[in-house]
Amino acid sequence: MELRHLRYFVAVAEELHFGRAAEKMKIAQPPLSRQIQALEGELEVALFDRSRRKVELTVAGATLLEHARRVFEAVELAKRETGRAGRGERGRIAIGYPSSLAYSGLPELLRTFRARFPDVEVALSELGPQAQIDALRAGRLDVGFVRAPLEEPGLASLLVRREPLVVALPAEHPAAVRARIPLSVLAEEPFVSFPRSRAPALFDQLMRLCHDAGFTPRIVQEAPQLDLVSLVSAGFGVAIVPSSVRHVRRAGVAYRWIVGRPKTDLRVAWKKENVSPVVRGLVEVVRRFGVQRGRVAR
Repeated sequence: MELRHLRYFVAVAEELHFGRAAEKMKIAQPPLSRQIQALEGELEVALFDRSRRKVELTVAGATLLEHARRVFEAVELAKRETGRAGRGERGRIAIGYPSSLAYSGLPELLRTFRARFPDVEVALSELGPQAQIDALRAGRLDVGFVRAPLEEPGLASLLVRREPLVVALPAEHPAAVRARIPLSVLAEEPFVSFPRSRAPALFDQLMRLCHDAGFTPRIVQEAPQLDLVSLVSAGFGVAIVPSSVRHVRRAGVAYRWIVGRPKTDLRVAWKKENVSPVVRGLVEVVRRFGVQRGRVAR
């Protein structure tokens, strides 16, 4: 049984007239009659009662009409849903993000994305930059927000923003009276830092800044980025962090700009071979609206 046979049948069943049905389907009446006869032969039942002056559905024909209408409803639904999936309006997307992004625009970005693509399932994972890169390569993530220089041949990326780096130091630290701090002032200070394995490119960038200031930082404690603020508050040392970390409120911590205003990049990355319409949709939202603290940039 082919869909065209069902279409011819439904036309005759709705018109109850072979001539009008043929005109509706833009086909000559004899071929239409042969198609209906072929369908009846395949089903081994009579679908129409032609014994009277008017055409009427048999009980079998009425049953087939009910099911045929459901078939065409399902076909139309499949066409609509397939089109929506092709436009990125349906599906699933796995997103990786650094912990600090949760305090600097991720909720607003996701709100915008979900408003535009309400039927896309979003799966979030808080991961460090290197873990995101590994997951992107392996296909466990569709996109990641990586706060570091990105030189991965298999990944494509888009710059979201350039974010200043700041020094986090205990509020009572003598250098906290300055609005801007030369990194050389911190040469003798103990530092707290995230492990290099968590974000090698960003870690190396911070080390280069210190080396350019004439010293190698003495790292006394390692922790994830947001936990660094707690260690600074507890007096373990000072830290260099993206400026958005300032929105993580901790008593006893002061944030100060670094002389020269060095910056770090936040990039959204995805696997080059990932051509999912859902991924394209998210990247387009990022491209148009960006990510900023407290709002989606317009």
